[in-house]
Amino acid sequence: MTVIVLGIDPGTANTGYGVVLASGQRLAALDGGVIATDGREPLERRLTRIYTRVCDLITEHRPQAVAIEDLFFGTNARSAFSVGQARGAVMLTAGLHGLQTYSYTPQQVKQAVCGTGRAEKGQVQRMVQSLLSLAELPQPDHAADALAVAICHANGAPMRAAV
Repeated sequence: MTVIVLGIDPGTANTGYGVVLASGQRLAALDGGVIATDGREPLERRLTRIYTRVCDLITEHRPQAVAIEDLFFGTNARSAFSVGQARGAVMLTAGLHGLQTYSYTPQQVKQAVCGTGRAEKGQVQRMVQSLLSLAELPQPDHAADALAVAICHANGAPMRAAV
């Protein structure tokens, strides 16, 4: 079974994206990067930039699913609301393209990629590099996180399809 997954690490300032091809036990990175927005722009323009770029990624790579990191609600409620708005823009984009969106907590992603839900960012980057046979560490960390989210989904997708 071959699956293309668009992984997203949402944020209004920086939304990481990673596109992973899973074919059997093999994983390959097709794309990865960051959708950066200018904090001086109105929020609606920043969300429009995220929407437009995710549309382009869906058109270019034709993923079967979008996997997005779930909202982590720490002590900064303002930051959580901002991430939630970016998540909403991505989920709307996926829905308009007929794609289902799957959410994973940061702990689920770390568990799937590193074997422990308490892995540090550097460990996640190194495992993403290893699992995708990348010559260098995936940079920046938002892109690495998005690739990790895509890997998390790709590794579990065959099990979900069998149910």
